Amino acid sequence: MDIVVKGRNVEVPDHYRVHVKDKLGKVERYDHKLIRTDVELFHERNPRQSDNCQRVEITVVTRGPVVRAEATAKDFYAALDVAINKLDARLRRAADRRRVHRGRRAPVSVSAATAGLPTDLPDSEASEDALAEHDDNRPYRIVRHKEHPADPMTVDDALFQMELVGHDFYLFHDKESGRPSVVYRRHGYDYGILSLESTP
Repeated sequence: MDIVVKGRNVEVPDHYRVHVKDKLGKVERYDHKLIRTDVELFHERNPRQSDNCQRVEITVVTRGPVVRAEATAKDFYAALDVAINKLDARLRRAADRRRVHRGRRAPVSVSAATAGLPTDLPDSEASEDALAEHDDNRPYRIVRHKEHPADPMTVDDALFQMELVGHDFYLFHDKESGRPSVVYRRHGYDYGILSLESTP
């Protein structure tokens, strides 16, 4: 598994890179087909955010779904520990879902389900820098642009993908209705669905 550690507005020392590789070596027990792990460090310069000024984002690219976790803390070591705990739980959940349990019908194999997914991801740093340029005529600024495959999936699969990446929403192509839809987390343990309806 390739591990890429990079910092945004922060220099990453070599001893921290070694620490990250030691910690991430333990997550391979859930999936031995991990392709790449990206670890990004962010430093918040606002002094009011001193308790959460260091943020660590971990993105694991596998032959299956992308698994993501992030955490903030006073220092990068504490943030890394919290992020790895979240990542560990999400990888365990994905591994449990792949495992065939006695008495249940076998799920679609991971290789069949992910056959159409790309295995190499483009370098998004250059495109993000281009997006980050601010136009004074616009009151907003787009800092990130992501594209995902539009393979049709069920609502259950979309909820599972949303939990793996740790977001509060997930955009997907609904297999049953054939429309672009979004599942999102509501208060408590409830979820909602938004769908686009074509106008006549």
